[in-house]
Order: sequence, then structure tokens, then C-alpha cells
Amino acid sequence: MLWPSSVRLSQEYFDSLVKHAVPLKEEAITALAHSAMALDVYAWLAQRLHRVPRNDPQFVPWARLHEQFGQGFARIRAFRSKFLEALRQVVTVYPEARVGEELNPQGWPAGLVLYNSPSPVPKQSVVTPRS
Repeated sequence: MLWPSSVRLSQEYFDSLVKHAVPLKEEAITALAHSAMALDVYAWLAQRLHRVPRNDPQFVPWARLHEQFGQGFARIRAFRSKFLEALRQVVTVYPEARVGEELNPQGWPAGLVLYNSPSPVPKQSVVTPRS
């Protein structure tokens, strides 16, 4: 067997997952299933965008994105092209995602700007009766 059939998590890590979990749309995952990078970008934006302060967009340089998502790409330029292709796919299934590309003063791509956006699956309140 190549992979174990179970995984053991520490209580601290499990509690963190429960506290900070962001649900993803099953339809989006199905639509992006052909691309590991698109799935990664979708999950990243889903957990990140709703945490961006409303009046303080966050800039993420291409070098940092390359470090996080670009394993297997020697050149940032080649990575950027594939990442933007994946991003276009992601925004078709997560249209609420507000992301823009920023250029440096010379007009070259500098990175992405992330804007506060709702998560792909809105939070729902659950009311439980008191015992």
C-alpha cells in the first residue's frame, strides 16, 4: 500500500481546521478537477479573500506566488502565464472573487491585488433549540 488509509491529526490542528474551515462549492471542484493548479488557486482564494480587510486590498508579488504555487516552473514568466490561465478558470466558478493584476511603474507585471470578497459558500446560521 502506497498511502495509509487513515491520518492522525493533533487535537490542536483539528481544532484549527474546524475554527478556520472555509467550505468550497462541490460544483466548482468538479469543474476545476482537470487542473491541480486551478484547484489550488480556488482553495487559496476561497480562504483568503474574505479575510482581506474591506478598505485595504492586499498585494501579492509574483515572486511570492511562484514560491507558493510554482514548483516545477523554473521561470516566473512561464509560471505567471499558467497561473493566470488557472485564475481565469477559477473566476468562472467563483465570480464573486475580486482579484486584479498590478503592473510596476515600467508597465511589467508585478503581482496580484486581492480585494475583500465573499467566500464562495455563504455562512449559514444554525439555530439549535435549548435543552
